[in-house]
Formats: sequence, structure tokens, C-alpha cells
Amino acid sequence: MAYLSAEELLAGSTLSYDMEVPDEIINPGQLKPGNGPGLKIKLTPLSMNAVQRILKASRDNDGLMSALMVKESVIEPVLSYEEVMKLNSGLIRYILGEVQRISGLKASEDELTQAVQEPMAKACFILAREFGWSPQQISDLTLGQVLMYIEMIRQNQSESQDP
Repeated sequence: MAYLSAEELLAGSTLSYDMEVPDEIINPGQLKPGNGPGLKIKLTPLSMNAVQRILKASRDNDGLMSALMVKESVIEPVLSYEEVMKLNSGLIRYILGEVQRISGLKASEDELTQAVQEPMAKACFILAREFGWSPQQISDLTLGQVLMYIEMIRQNQSESQDP
């Protein structure tokens, strides 16, 4: 099995995803399901750097955290924080679920906060040492990518120690 290059590993942080938003989520109670036009938005995964900024800015405010995650991830249309705050809560929750999925963040908010604090500094150090990445390259990774690469390193180390 061949090793991935740094470029291949970092490529996931530059991807974007089209997400269809059902009409009943956009305008709840206004349309019968399936009768309105299916509309799309474009999302990008949250980088580790973005998650750290969001956690710092939204300390102890779950609603703010959700809004900032949606604002940071939605790249088409571009939304201001004020516009995100005007979206209906069902729409925010719907988009947030997809943001978490594509960013590798399917964890509780407490788990996310704990994972991004002190262990992330250690993870950054390990990735820099193992792959020779700069802090900027590491900060552009999604949390899911960081966790995957750390697991790959761990598995490789355990395989090399087996007799």
C-alpha cells in the first residue's frame, strides 16, 4: 500500500459540496413537501483553525457556535453573521448537520471542545514532525482529517513495532 503525499492529504480541505435544501426546511409550513423547488447551497469543510476560532468566540454559547459554524462553511451564497442569525432554526440545524458530517465533527459539543483544546496542540506537533507540514498547512485541515492522520501514524507505529 502506497503512502499519500502531503498534497493528497491536504486536498480534502479545499473541497466543496453542493447540498440540496428541501423546500419544507426553507419555508416550513408554507409548502407541501415535494411541491416547491429544490434549492442548493455550497459548503466547505471547517478547518481545524476555523473550529478553534469558533470555539473561542462562542465559549458557553451553543447557539452562537452553530451560527458561526454555518456562516464559516456556507460559501454560496455568502452570508453575513446577521443574515445567518435571521435563518429559521430548523434550517440552521439542517445545514449544521451536513457541516459537521463533511468536517468530520460528528461528536457532542463537549467532545468537540475537549478534542480541540490541548490534544490538538499535540496533534499539530505530531503532524508537523511526521509530515513536515507548516502550521498554516495544518490549520487548514479539517478536524476529521487531523484525527484520521493521527490514527494513520498510530497504526503505522504499531505495525512497525510488531515482531
